[in-house]
Amino acid sequence: MRETRLSAAGLRDAIDRSGYYPDLVADAVDSALGKEQVGAYVVHHEATFDPAMEVRRHVTVLVLSPTRLLVCHTDEHPPVEGVSASHASTTTEAVRLSRIQSVAVTRVVPDPASYVPGVPPTEVTLTIGWGAISHVDLEPATCGDENCEADHGYTGAITADDLSLRVSEAADGPEAVTHVLAFAKALSEATARAAS
Repeated sequence: MRETRLSAAGLRDAIDRSGYYPDLVADAVDSALGKEQVGAYVVHHEATFDPAMEVRRHVTVLVLSPTRLLVCHTDEHPPVEGVSASHASTTTEAVRLSRIQSVAVTRVVPDPASYVPGVPPTEVTLTIGWGAISHVDLEPATCGDENCEADHGYTGAITADDLSLRVSEAADGPEAVTHVLAFAKALSEATARAAS
């Protein structure tokens, strides 16, 4: 996973290495990609815990093509009533590069006073917004007077947060952190070209 600008074969190898229903994931990605070339990609496999403390697996595949960002999520679900086997659901979304509004990268660096340029952070969160999902955070508005009992309504912020992907050196390895940073750079460059 050192190089993000790889072929569709390299993407398939990364999906296979994740070990999470690779044929299902690859089929979903292939159908969304169509005949476009793979410019960069990230395959991120993670375990989640549900309230019943059962482990569920989830894989996110991000693919940058010349015109689009493809987002594929595959989730494992427990058996439902009357069915003894678990099942998986795969969702793909294709976003035109011109629709991407923001690419935010949060880097966590231990001991910043001794930071050396070029050394990767220990954790990276990539957040991509294209306007499909927004979070609204509201709180009561105040006038600043501690004794005021008037209703000043609410104040808040709307934040675009369509996709957030976090990797860390401790959980995913240093190569995964470097890989996500390279993907974020390629995506930022591509969206800059699409905007011009």
